[in-house]
Amino acid sequence: MNYYVIYSIEWDGGYWQLIDHLRNIRGSGSLPLKQEINRSGLMTKSALDPLTEYRNQVLVLKMFRFWIYLPFHLLVAMCLCHSVKVPTSSQHSFKSDLFNCNHSLILADGKETTVHLLKDIPKRYCFILEEDRAPAPFTVTVTPCDVPIEWSILVHKASTNFLGKAARGDYDTLEATKSQKILKLVSMIFNYKGNSVETYMGMSSYSAFYMLEFLSTERDTHLTVYLTTDTTSGHLYPELPMDPRIDVIGIGHATVTLAWKHSPSVWQHKENIQYCLLVNEKHNYKSLCAAETAIRSSGMKSPPVLALSLFPYLLDHQQVMILSNSELSIINRVSNGEVRQICMGTKNTYTVPNLRPSTQYYFDVFVVNLLTNASAAYTGTFARTLEEPEPKVIELKDGKVIHLILDGKKQKFYSLQYQAKQKKIQFTFQSCSGQVWVQIARNGKVLASENIVGFRHFSLKGKLLDTYLVQLRSMDHINSSVKVQVSSHFHKPFFPLLPESLKIKSFSKLRTCNSVTIAWLGTQEQSKYCVYKKRIKEDQVWMELRSADRCSGPKSRHKSEKVLCKYFYDINLQRAVTTQTIKGLEAGTPYLFDVYLTGPSGIPVRYHSKVVKTRKKC
Repeated sequence: MNYYVIYSIEWDGGYWQLIDHLRNIRGSGSLPLKQEINRSGLMTKSALDPLTEYRNQVLVLKMFRFWIYLPFHLLVAMCLCHSVKVPTSSQHSFKSDLFNCNHSLILADGKETTVHLLKDIPKRYCFILEEDRAPAPFTVTVTPCDVPIEWSILVHKASTNFLGKAARGDYDTLEATKSQKILKLVSMIFNYKGNSVETYMGMSSYSAFYMLEFLSTERDTHLTVYLTTDTTSGHLYPELPMDPRIDVIGIGHATVTLAWKHSPSVWQHKENIQYCLLVNEKHNYKSLCAAETAIRSSGMKSPPVLALSLFPYLLDHQQVMILSNSELSIINRVSNGEVRQICMGTKNTYTVPNLRPSTQYYFDVFVVNLLTNASAAYTGTFARTLEEPEPKVIELKDGKVIHLILDGKKQKFYSLQYQAKQKKIQFTFQSCSGQVWVQIARNGKVLASENIVGFRHFSLKGKLLDTYLVQLRSMDHINSSVKVQVSSHFHKPFFPLLPESLKIKSFSKLRTCNSVTIAWLGTQEQSKYCVYKKRIKEDQVWMELRSADRCSGPKSRHKSEKVLCKYFYDINLQRAVTTQTIKGLEAGTPYLFDVYLTGPSGIPVRYHSKVVKTRKKC
């Protein structure tokens, strides 16, 4: 521990009076120095003999030189004293301010403070503990939210010393007080450099005040600091168990199962505590604010992970999945992959689904106080998923349609292979239920990879006998189904010609208590369109839309649900639209409407289902 001694010198005023007087001398410029001094009134005429007067003048000149060179000698002495131990850069900058809190910010007790740092510019905070309190423990917790930082705690203690004694006992009390000198002792009691969350615990002293200094040498950043002297009314940050490690207890091709020991805070404040898991492919994060900073730096705005009003902050590029009443998962799409944030209540085991085979993932668990939004990080871990075994390859034949049921629970991959008979070919995918991931590769090179809902065509051009490999996987936790066709005969398509959109539109102004008017787009090809309706309950809307089989045809519907069938087309696509008014409905009742398009091949295509509620009063 290094101590710095700073001397505070009290001038008696005579020196400064002498200097001011010398500055005001206005001599003739031709007289000797002592005569100029004599003219200024510093020396008075004396009745002594010339020799005595000369000695007095010499004495005055010596005193003058003494006062002139005294500051210089003191400065040299102080430099020699401090040259014994060279202070660090942090200590030196700290000493220069002499612990002047007028140039620093006051750190609040019991409140988390966010500190923003500019590169290479230190920032200081003071905190002064109550003078009338007995020595008591206090803690300072600093959480870096990005790059490593350097931070220090310095303490200033003041003690009163008598640097001289009166030569005679006739000095009064006031003069004795003036002779006291203040000896200031400054010492560094803690220093840390890194990006981990660190906590300093110490004992306060009534005669000391403290200063924190923060410095970032890499780039602009921010951090949080929390000071508290109250150790009896709970903690802002949740507690970690004695063993804060995360255990990997199971690894699969697309899943990893984790377990960790409970936080003591769960047993004390169970209703306000929950665990949140962070999954990414880059590295572990040592704090929750560091993870949020990384997500924001990837070019997207990250909402508070644990805010109870989460949904108003959700953006289009975020995929949100409600897994149960006590579990919430957010997938943030970032430039270098994806970052998943999963909150699962107070469960201390979790199986992470939908991972890629043969991929290394990093896992971090945070225990969060929902009232304060403060968190504590477990020790992160990582695991690599198992390699996917070579899937069974299904041979595709030109013009043939195959129907696959994809296992969503096991996240199994399905592979299809096709050898081109022509240079130009077309793949057609129809997602019947759920969301399907499709990847097409030619001779080992990936040509396309995307998620499909509904119809999707891929027209490709290559060489004769090129080998195409198609991989499929369900993106949902339930089974999905898909129809696949590859064809080199563009003039004989298996699926009918489709309109620009398969959406059904309803007209609110034409909606009455017993009728609804809908419209849909047609094509330039003569086709058959059949309309079906189904009465449903209001709490069944979401389930009906989710469970609809987009590959099923009119034969799967009950005869009582059929409204009508009609043919139409138009060479001008701008006019290829038709409307239909369905009457005989009940007031204030929701109905599910479906339109089926059947082309020359006889294969039906289902438009997107539409729910419309009739007016309650007319």
